[in-house]
Order: sequence, then C-alpha cells, then structure tokens
Amino acid sequence: MDNSKRNVVVTGFEPFGTHTINASWVAVQELKKLGLGKDVDLHVYEVPVEYQAVQSLVPSLWKQYHPQLVVHVGVSGMATTVTLEKCGRNHGYKGLDNSRFCPHSHCCIEGGPDCIDSVIDMESVCKRVTASGLGVAVSVSKDAGRYLCDFTYYTSLYLSHGRSAFVHVPPIAKPYSGEDLGRALQAIVQEMLDMLDQAKEKIHCQHVH
Repeated sequence: MDNSKRNVVVTGFEPFGTHTINASWVAVQELKKLGLGKDVDLHVYEVPVEYQAVQSLVPSLWKQYHPQLVVHVGVSGMATTVTLEKCGRNHGYKGLDNSRFCPHSHCCIEGGPDCIDSVIDMESVCKRVTASGLGVAVSVSKDAGRYLCDFTYYTSLYLSHGRSAFVHVPPIAKPYSGEDLGRALQAIVQEMLDMLDQAKEKIHCQHVH
C-alpha cells in the first residue's frame, strides 16, 4: 500500500427485499471504475444486509485501512434524489435483516449517544455539488431510516468520531442510471475530501499561530 496515498473506503449493500439489484452497490462499482484521482486509494466493499455482519465488518475496515474517510451508500425506495445523511441514530432497530434477525435491544451500541452527527457539513457538500452542474439532484436528510443503512452509519460514526458519511441513492432508472449515480458519488466524495483537507489546514494554521 502506497503510504503517500490517502485511503478512502466506500461501501454499498447486497440485494434485499424487493431490491433484487441494489442500486447502492451498482453505484459504488461505477465509482470504482471512475476512481477518485491518483492521490486516493479507493477500496470498495459490498456489505451484507445483516446486523451482525455489519458489527464485525465496519470495525475491520477502519482497522485495516485507517481511512481518511468512509462513505456508506444505501438504496432508498422512496428517494428520487441522491440524499446526504447528516446523522446516524442508535435506537429503533426493529426491522428483520436478510437472516431474519434484529438486535434484541433494538439498539446499535448499548450506552452510545442517541444520535451522532457527521463532522462533514452535508449542507455545504450538497450546495457545492449542485452548483457544479452534475445533472443529478442532491438533497440532505436527518433520518437514515432505522434499518441497516442507519445501523451501519451509526456504527461507523461511533468508531470514527464522526469521520464517516452516508449517501442514499434511488433505485436504478428512478430516475438515474448506475453511471449517473457513480458520477454523483465521485463528485460528492471528492467534495467531502476537500472539506476534510480544509478543516485540517485550518487546525494546522491555528496551531502555527
């Protein structure tokens, strides 16, 4: 692994329920083809729609790659835009996963805060990507849905002290193609990395002065 490069991990989900093709994984595979530039090592993973698998996989990704950023991508049957999620929630997980399981406590991390916000300003990312004229509508949400998407996001936010993001995409062709979603993800993740760089420079300047 080239130490001069930054590691970024982006995940999508396997099929579940009526989503026999999961648009999130299609979009992530399209992003992998496009890449994030020569300075970024992009690692992509398909996440099982299972609570217990998420509890082991997400920590292993942080441990293995020490990424600058992890972005989880999920599909929402109700979405018509690419939606940036501001926060993950700890309680309310009652929906059964692909193995017919749900946590007995209905919670993600016992003793954890009710809600964790991403350190990334999703409103700013949304404005910048929209202004770039991508041709894909982007919006912001405060509710990732209390299923595996939210569960994965909260787990990642908890482990990374907020250095994670979650993006919901609509199903394929409703209205965007996989390629469109891949391009949108590329623009969004690059914008997030720029924002993290700016925040780091700001902190560095404060220390210097």
